[in-house]
Amino acid sequence: MNMMKYGNLICNPGGGRFLRSIIFRVRGASPLTSPLLPSSTARRSLYCGTSSHCSTLSKLSKSSCSRSRDVRCFHKRRYFSTPFRYSSTWNWSKPFPSPSPNNDRDKKNDEANDGDGGNISSGVQQSILSRCSDLHSSIMPLNSQLRGPLAKNSDRGTSLPFVFLVGNHSSGKSSFVNYVLGRPVQTAGVAPTDDCFTVIAPGPRDVDQDGPALVGDPDIGFEGLRQFGPTLVHHAQLKVRAGIRNENFMMVDSPGMIDSPVSSGGMSAGHAGGSGGNIMDRGYDFQGVVRWFAERADVVLLMFDPDKPGTTGETLSILLHSLGGMDHKLLIVLNKADQFKKIHDFARAYGSLCWNLSKVIPRKDLPRIFTMCLPVKNEDNSTGDLSTTEALDQRALADLHQTRDDVLTEVMKAPKRRVDNVITNLHDSVHLLLMHAVVAEDVRSRYSKRHWENRIQELSSVVVGMGLAGLGMHFGVPPQFTGGIVAATVLGAGGMHWFNSSQLKHFEEQLLSSEELSASFQRTHPQEVNDADEFYASVWQRIRDPLRLSLWRTGLADFPAVTKGEMRDLQRMLDDDIPELRRLASPSHHGSTK
Repeated sequence: MNMMKYGNLICNPGGGRFLRSIIFRVRGASPLTSPLLPSSTARRSLYCGTSSHCSTLSKLSKSSCSRSRDVRCFHKRRYFSTPFRYSSTWNWSKPFPSPSPNNDRDKKNDEANDGDGGNISSGVQQSILSRCSDLHSSIMPLNSQLRGPLAKNSDRGTSLPFVFLVGNHSSGKSSFVNYVLGRPVQTAGVAPTDDCFTVIAPGPRDVDQDGPALVGDPDIGFEGLRQFGPTLVHHAQLKVRAGIRNENFMMVDSPGMIDSPVSSGGMSAGHAGGSGGNIMDRGYDFQGVVRWFAERADVVLLMFDPDKPGTTGETLSILLHSLGGMDHKLLIVLNKADQFKKIHDFARAYGSLCWNLSKVIPRKDLPRIFTMCLPVKNEDNSTGDLSTTEALDQRALADLHQTRDDVLTEVMKAPKRRVDNVITNLHDSVHLLLMHAVVAEDVRSRYSKRHWENRIQELSSVVVGMGLAGLGMHFGVPPQFTGGIVAATVLGAGGMHWFNSSQLKHFEEQLLSSEELSASFQRTHPQEVNDADEFYASVWQRIRDPLRLSLWRTGLADFPAVTKGEMRDLQRMLDDDIPELRRLASPSHHGSTK
C-alpha cells in the first residue's frame, strides 16, 4: 500500500487513534507495549483485503466518532453530544490470565466461547459496543428534557457481560456457579444459605467487597442499585476470584425464593399487595431488583428443582412481573433431575412445572425446559474435586449430561451475546423515546393550538372594543359612552379569559385521559394501526402510563416542544445506524452484505 496514504490515515486527527487501537487489537497487543506502527503483514491484512474483517474495520473507521473528551456523535445537534466515558479497568476484552485444567469440558467451553460468533474480532466488538454507547448517550439529554421512558444511567452498562441466576432456594444455583467457575466460591446447601445478591468477577487475586463498595465502584457498573435503598445495598456483595474459568464475564447469584407466612397466598397475594408487600417481605423491592439485573444481563437462568417444581408463588410472580419480555435470553432449567428414581416421579414433577408455568406464560406454546443435573462428588475422592461418577447409571443420564452441556454452552456465550443485547437495547430505547416524543408532541401541539385560539379571541375582543372607543372619541361621542365601551371591553376580555382558562384546563384533562392518548397514538401511527403491528402496540403499552405521568407532572403549557430535526435524528438511528451495527455484528452468511 502507498505509505503516504497510510501515513495520512494514521495521522488523521479524526480517526488516527481509532485506527491505531484497531490495529493493536488485530495484532493482539496493547497500545502501551506495541510500537507506533503495525507490521507490514498487519498493514496488508488491514488495508489490502487479506483479512476477513477488512471491510468491517473500514466501515467502522469511516463512521466512528472522534475520541475526544467531548464526543460529537453522528448527528451534530445540540442534544446529541456527550462527554466521552473512558473504558473501565474491568475490560472483558483483556481477561486476566489464569491456569485452566486441560480436560474435555474446558475445550468445549473454549470452543463455545471463541468459536461461536467468531466471524467478528474482539476489536470490532469493542468498536461496536463503543458506538452503541455513544449513540445511547446522545439520546439521553433529549430523554431528560422530555421526561422520557428511559431510566437514568440506562446508557451505562456493566463493564463485563454477566450471567444472572434466579430461582427457588435449593435449586442448585450456587452449585451451578461453582461448576462453571471450576472452584468452590458459593456456599451450597439444602436450606437457604445466602440472602445476598453476589457478583462474582474474574480478577488477578481473591478479594471480597461489601455492598456499599460494589455500588460505589464507578467502573464495574452496578451503581444503579442504589435506587432500591440501603437495605439492598447492604445485601449485596462482590467476590473477585482468580483462577476461574469465566475469564471474560461475571456471574450474579441471587437469594433463593421462598414463600414466607406473610405471603402465604403466593403469587396472587404478592400481586394484590402491590410493591408494599414486596418491601415488607425482604426490606426492598425484590421484583424490581430482579428486573434491574435481568434487563442488564446477557443470559438469565431461572432454576427449579424436583422438590418445588414451580410451586413457589414468589418464583412465578418473578417470572410474570420481572422477567417478562426477556424470552430471548431466558433459560428455564429443571435441575437435579438425577434425583428421580422412577419415571413416574419425573413425569409428575415435569408436568407440575409445565402446569404452573402455563399460569404465568400467556402463550399456548411453553418455552424449552432444560432438564439437567450436575456431577456429584465421588465418595472415594478425598480432594473434593468433581468426579465423572454420577448418582445413577451413565446411560440413563446421557441426555441430562447433554442438556447440561447445552446450558453451559449458552452461559459461555455471554460475551458474544453482549454485542447483540447492547444493539437490541439501543434499538428498544430509541423506539421508546421516539414514540414518546411523537405522541407527546401531538398532544402538546393540540393544547398549544387551543391556547392560541383563546388568546386570539381575547385579543380580538380588546381590539374591537378599543377601536369602537377610538371611533367614538374621533366623532365626538360623549365621554360617558366611550368610557362605557372601554369598561365593557375590559370586563368582557377578563370574563372571556376566565372562561377560556377554565375550558382550557378541562381540555388539558381531556387530552391527558387514556382514551385521548390512545387516540393520539392512532393519529400519529395510522399505518402501524392499520396493519395491526403488534410491535408498535407493545411499545405503546409500555410508554402510555409513563407518558401520561410525565405530561401531567410537567403540564402541557410548560412541556417542551420537540423539533422535527430531533425526530428525524431518532428515525435516522432506526433506519441507518442500528441496521449498520446489526450488519457489522451479524455472522457472515449468503444473504449478508458484509
